[in-house]
Amino acid sequence: MYRSDTFLWPEGTPPSDAYCDEDERLAILAAYGTASMVDDPELQEIAELAARICNTPMAMVTMVEEGRQQFLARTGLEARETPRSTSFCAHAMLGAEPLVVADAREDARFTDNPLVTGEPHIRFYAGYPLVSAEGAPFGALCVIDTVPRAEGLTALQRNTLAVLAKSVMRRLSQHRLGATAKQAVHLRESYLKRMIDSVPGIAWSTDAAGKFDYINPQWTELTGLPAPRTLADWRAAVHPEDWENAAGAFQHSLTSGAPFEYEWRLKLADGAFRWMLSRAVKSEVGNGESRWFGTVIEIDRQRRLSEARDLLANELSHRIKNIFAVVSGLVSIRARRRPEAAKFADELNQAIRALGAAHNYVRPDHGHREGTLTGLLSDLLAPYGSAEETRFTIAGPGIAISPRAATPLALIFHELATNSAKYGALSCPEGQVTVLVEETGADGGDISVVWEESARSCDIPAPGAHEGFGSRLLRMAVEGQLGGTFERSYSDDGLHVRIGFPRKSIDS
Repeated sequence: MYRSDTFLWPEGTPPSDAYCDEDERLAILAAYGTASMVDDPELQEIAELAARICNTPMAMVTMVEEGRQQFLARTGLEARETPRSTSFCAHAMLGAEPLVVADAREDARFTDNPLVTGEPHIRFYAGYPLVSAEGAPFGALCVIDTVPRAEGLTALQRNTLAVLAKSVMRRLSQHRLGATAKQAVHLRESYLKRMIDSVPGIAWSTDAAGKFDYINPQWTELTGLPAPRTLADWRAAVHPEDWENAAGAFQHSLTSGAPFEYEWRLKLADGAFRWMLSRAVKSEVGNGESRWFGTVIEIDRQRRLSEARDLLANELSHRIKNIFAVVSGLVSIRARRRPEAAKFADELNQAIRALGAAHNYVRPDHGHREGTLTGLLSDLLAPYGSAEETRFTIAGPGIAISPRAATPLALIFHELATNSAKYGALSCPEGQVTVLVEETGADGGDISVVWEESARSCDIPAPGAHEGFGSRLLRMAVEGQLGGTFERSYSDDGLHVRIGFPRKSIDS
């Protein structure tokens, strides 16, 4: 908020010498934009009140310009301006106190003034200087009578005119501030519009009902179509296969207020289609009103690269699954020729099938879309046990894991299980593996997995042995992908591994 006293020049102080220079004075006067305040209702009320209080037929709010005196408000006078050379207010505005002329015919400054010798036959004049906050003299609030007044103004009239003169300057200053604020807003809007128009994507806005009132030039440049005004106008530019779902999703957002996000294909001016990502959010703009602001950004290259990577990954996954199937088939064929090995072949096929199930976790989009950490551990360790022989124990709550987290988790525990089968507890008949899953931290915000290998009669590798690519893979998956910690220690009794990570890294 602006304080009212910042609008006013100190009362009883003459104008600033710096702003009495005519060029400087006129520059400040122009900055106030007084030309647009002619017949301002508030100033008109002030002039009329001044005339009634002083019991004069005429009162004016005057601005002294380079060659004329303009009346922003007036009563009792038809003219809207007079020449500056005849202006009483040009004298009044330069003083520290109001100018009071009891009888203009007897004042040497005004005896020959055309406004005294002719219409409107000024005799009595009282003018309070109007000075800007900078100290520039503008004009005066004056009252005029056609008969002389030897007594001048009463104390009440002087005080009232002083208050009204301050009100005039407050009104002029508020007008200036308002104009300055509007100009600043217009300038910022202009900058913002130029910025939005320069971005490579499409930007748009709608009212709360979804009526489009702005869309930047990129729309027409890309599509060759006029700017849309309704949602239906977009149909010509959206791939037919995408239109119903995309339009429905946007309509749902309009109804629910939820953010809008959708991928669809945009038809370009040359007839080609490009994948786009469209986003929009609802924003409150004041007075209980809301608007939608959105963007449309091309993601065609990223989309096609992603599709190509998925195609390659799918093909690799399919080939790996085929390898499991081929190996299992070869084992079955060879076992038919050797009945004595049938039991062993059946156990081996079960292990191969379990490995295939574990592979589904590495490619979560093509296997387990939902699951738990203990379930994943059971699938991964299944190849290393049998119905008659339990080599491992898994305990802990069924903590859900997301498809995104399944990949690093499967890599981590598959690597531990493989190492155990090669060098640790699962490499000897007496070895046992115990896995404990725990919720730790405040409100279970962290997860801890303890992997214990008990292998008293097995050869336990010395610390640092067999720590090559697999160990680096473990640490990269735990620390890099899950944001967790990995600790491993060996003892005479076996191996102890503790893995900790934030819960949010596996459930989102």
